[in-house]
Amino acid sequence: QVQLVESGGGSVQAGGSLRLSCAASGGTFGNYDMGWFRQAPGKEREFVAVIRWAGGTTNYADSVKGRFTIYRDSAKTTVYLQMNSLEPEDTAVYYCAAAVGRIGVLPKHRYEYNYWGQGTLVTVSS
Repeated sequence: QVQLVESGGGSVQAGGSLRLSCAASGGTFGNYDMGWFRQAPGKEREFVAVIRWAGGTTNYADSVKGRFTIYRDSAKTTVYLQMNSLEPEDTAVYYCAAAVGRIGVLPKHRYEYNYWGQGTLVTVSS
């Protein structure tokens, strides 16, 4: 059973940085795409970033391009989301997700993902 455990959330002032981690276990991750989503209070869960485990190809939501970076450590089977220049609008619960066996375009929709973590809260104050 694949398990995803997020960590690294917390409170930060606008302009600050945080790094989220997603520790993955229970699977063979060579053919996985690993994504980050977020859900703000009263809003739908939205795509943030994705990385293809094999090759490291990435894609980002327009709202975070140039500020957030997704990367992986294959030895630790961990995916990270480095978040810089944080804004109050980035406040949300951040979820890690895994999509299995996809080819072609990197997945950006919730229904394309097979496994989810429990989420970690990020609060950005102005």
